[in-house]
Amino acid sequence: MRAVVVGGGIAGLGAAIGLRRAGWSVTVLEQAEEFGDVGAGISLWPNALRCLDELGLDLSEHLAAQDQGGLRDRRGRWVARWDAAGFRKVHGRPLVGIHRADLIAGLRDALPPESLRTGTKVTEVSEDGVVRFGGGEIRADLVVAADGIRSPIRQALFPHHPEPVHSGSVAFRGVTHHPGTGLSTTFAPGTEVGVLPLTGGDVYWFVSYVAGPGARPADLKAYLTEHFGDWHDPIPALIDGTPPEALLYHDLYHLATPLETYVRGRVVFLGDAAHAMPPFLGQGGCQALEDAVVLAHNLSTVDNPEAALAQYDAERRPRSQRVARASVRAGKAGQQLTNPVAVGIRTALLKALPAQVTARVGKDISGWRPPRLPRPAPPRTP
Repeated sequence: MRAVVVGGGIAGLGAAIGLRRAGWSVTVLEQAEEFGDVGAGISLWPNALRCLDELGLDLSEHLAAQDQGGLRDRRGRWVARWDAAGFRKVHGRPLVGIHRADLIAGLRDALPPESLRTGTKVTEVSEDGVVRFGGGEIRADLVVAADGIRSPIRQALFPHHPEPVHSGSVAFRGVTHHPGTGLSTTFAPGTEVGVLPLTGGDVYWFVSYVAGPGARPADLKAYLTEHFGDWHDPIPALIDGTPPEALLYHDLYHLATPLETYVRGRVVFLGDAAHAMPPFLGQGGCQALEDAVVLAHNLSTVDNPEAALAQYDAERRPRSQRVARASVRAGKAGQQLTNPVAVGIRTALLKALPAQVTARVGKDISGWRPPRLPRPAPPRTP
């Protein structure tokens, strides 16, 4: 059975790995000239770490376990401490940080080079599995649409489905070297600053605040210094230590209207192409990995591919759309809360939280366990 994966991000590469474990021949088509995602980090929750296990990936040298941290106000005072040891005990795994480039490289390197085609822009995909691109055509038994939030395949196969909408927020992101930094989230009215330590003393940080689309400052570094240079340590140092050319700025969009199905004929949708969500729960990449493992599992255990895809849709659509809705709610109660009185009430409630409660943060989402994937046969001995 032959599969074509359109898109070489977390969802696409994860799906390709899973499908190969399930015995499929896989070709990944990526329109960029090379695989990669530079300049930012990502948090991986226990549900995502279990998916990496099922995919057979050991990225431990790139994973930074978050062993301390909590919530702070803009002056640096602790609002709530995070019980990292309790979290690990409750969830069975830590919360970890990883540079996106390391995650993409790990996924890419788990695939044979002959399965990967870069610089290949797909121009047409049909429901019966025909994929056309500049200079060629592939007829596949399965097409995995993992082509992102603005998915051209979704636009073609769901022409009347509403486009992604602006979440009401924007975000700066950066990575810099700042050893000794701990995990923290700092809230102010309409604003959130996150700090996520990575391996080797590097730190991923982000600044998100309420703003409309198209509000990009002319000078990103100057804007950040002016508005966040007097916040608590290490925020000014992280901003100052990030080169201007390495700063990222994005309007935050999400797929506000859920897809009615994740399957169209032989085409199946994964990741942001299926359920793009705002980043307020840190679950976008985690849900993409869940998609990949569930798809591969169903195609390895259900004889009829059509029935396997229907089962994938029945399993993944309700869960991923529930997580997407929860991400929207988390933004409204967190970064997007602007009323000073409401912010004060939230702060008081957070201060009253017992440590054991913080250890259970996200348990209903990150407690998910993936199905098993086929294990490679052990090598024969002479």
